Amino acid sequence: MDVRRTLVVSFCLLLLTGPIGAANRPILVCFGDSITAGYGVQPGQAFPDRLQAELDSHGYKYKVVNMGTSGATTKDAVESMPQVIVLHPTIVIVEFGGNDGLRGLPLDQTRRNLDTVLNMLENARIKVLLAGITLPPNYGPDYIHSFDQVFRDLAAKHHVALVPMIYKNLVNVPNAIQPDGIHPTAKGAQIVAETIFSALKPLLKK
Repeated sequence: MDVRRTLVVSFCLLLLTGPIGAANRPILVCFGDSITAGYGVQPGQAFPDRLQAELDSHGYKYKVVNMGTSGATTKDAVESMPQVIVLHPTIVIVEFGGNDGLRGLPLDQTRRNLDTVLNMLENARIKVLLAGITLPPNYGPDYIHSFDQVFRDLAAKHHVALVPMIYKNLVNVPNAIQPDGIHPTAKGAQIVAETIFSALKPLLKK
């Protein structure tokens, strides 16, 4: 993680989302890795951008802030939490874990880190949508099942909204995934935004 870059971004966000703006438009933070950051797509085409458009079109007056960092793990998520809390968001979408799984990190470590993130958000009285992701088949059914279960277990423990698999509506859609087989295209990002929007509705207020 480029800590200096993240600090600069956070400072700029504070300038843009001061008390007056925050009072008029509650902040919704998309907090995640390269899927959130929009790796491989043009600026304005990541799923948080598409989610902003979905919210606007349905009359929800939220300000979506993209705090995605390519390559970030759940350990990075824990370290970045102060930068999320300081924005005083109303809702945070937590999208981490994919890089842990792809690197074969111990599942207990992933679970512990995500548990810490959810605890911090809970203590700050921030609503949460936990966004899960799965792994390629070559990781083996046992590891994949255990990995997927981490998200379900933590959502149940913390009583937060859950999308167990954010790619569930695009897996069979042509041209929705980039050639790397991991990241969504602009078309895929739109589908992810729609999937997340559906799960967000119970947390939203007009």
